Amino acid sequence: MSMAQADIARPRLGAYAVFAALLSAAGLPLYIHAPKFYVDTYGVSLAAMGAVLFGLRLIDVVQDPLLGWLADRLRQWRAVAVSVAVAALCAGMVGLFTAEPPGNPLIWFAAMLAIVFSSFSFLTICFYAQGVTKADFLGEQGHLQLARWRETGALLGICVASIAPVVLGRVMDAPFAGFAAGFAILGLLAWRAMASEWVGSLRPNDGVWVVLSDRVARRLLIVAFLNAAPVAVSSTLFLFFVEARLDAPGWEGPLLLLFFMAAAVAAPIWGKAAERFGTRATLLAGMALSVLAFGFALTLGAGDVAAFAAICLASGAALGADMTLLPALFAARVARISAPAGAGFGLWSFLSKLSLAFAAVLLLPGLQWFGFRPEGGSPEGALVALGLAYAGLPCSLKLVAIAVLARTDLKEI
Repeated sequence: MSMAQADIARPRLGAYAVFAALLSAAGLPLYIHAPKFYVDTYGVSLAAMGAVLFGLRLIDVVQDPLLGWLADRLRQWRAVAVSVAVAALCAGMVGLFTAEPPGNPLIWFAAMLAIVFSSFSFLTICFYAQGVTKADFLGEQGHLQLARWRETGALLGICVASIAPVVLGRVMDAPFAGFAAGFAILGLLAWRAMASEWVGSLRPNDGVWVVLSDRVARRLLIVAFLNAAPVAVSSTLFLFFVEARLDAPGWEGPLLLLFFMAAAVAAPIWGKAAERFGTRATLLAGMALSVLAFGFALTLGAGDVAAFAAICLASGAALGADMTLLPALFAARVARISAPAGAGFGLWSFLSKLSLAFAAVLLLPGLQWFGFRPEGGSPEGALVALGLAYAGLPCSLKLVAIAVLARTDLKEI
């Protein structure tokens, strides 16, 4: 074993958890905080901001396979590429929340988010691709072991970043500036923790076709899309469901935090269960739990906050299985077929974001067609449609994903 191989083989899994927390803090929490900050501070209209976010999301979806190709091309200089991307990510976040826009705030908002999104996507692909190399040195259960640390860190990062501005707002006048500064400090710590881990993979760089030509890898990508779509649907409609269907404005934050905390606590438990009972059986159990939880959500109405909190606990726990086990399965398959990991996870990221675009483009206009009004006063038929979209559609997609996974031969992984 070479010195580089010996170095990467050392179990520095805590570094992967810290880096995952950094990436997750720049993901979903950004959609929660940035629009509100620019509306409150600069008076940017929600309609204009929504158009910008949709346009950036389309660019983000298209560029992911290209960023996967770039990650593989730069695999021997991955440490340098990651350093530049981390610096750009932190600079974009600081510019978004602390710098006074030099001109039109909406243009500045779009420019900073473009930097953040592109850096985030490139780092995510590099990070998961590096995990394939790392897991090769961790033994038979290496991919599961790494996934437990990585996804637990990611979920904790989401939880902290989601509530940080609210907490900081109680102790300082500029909470979002404090959030950006804290993010930059986390970026420095994560970069330092992972500095010795960015060892270039020696896998051939044959592009995405190596992944797409493998039947099992294709099946897992299909499962990933079908599995990500319910999360995209429920995330898009969560606030509307709590405010309109449950008639519980003000409970969105605590319920969302409960959901992600349940996922963070459950993630390592699912990983341990997979080592004992098998990855596919454990993942199928988690997916079945998700269907059961969302099925009960169909029965809820105004005032059912306690029942929905229980559903958030169960569905959050189920999300822990999805986030931990499915990427581990895919990473193991990519390693087995000696595919370029960057290209593989470029496809993975592309499909995940495509599901978000699918949710944004189809669901909200569909609800509007049924007469749903976010400001209140929606007819009963629109509330029924909201419930079916929030809970019924994810159940249907999840059942298809279960069927595909159950028919996928994973004996060779």
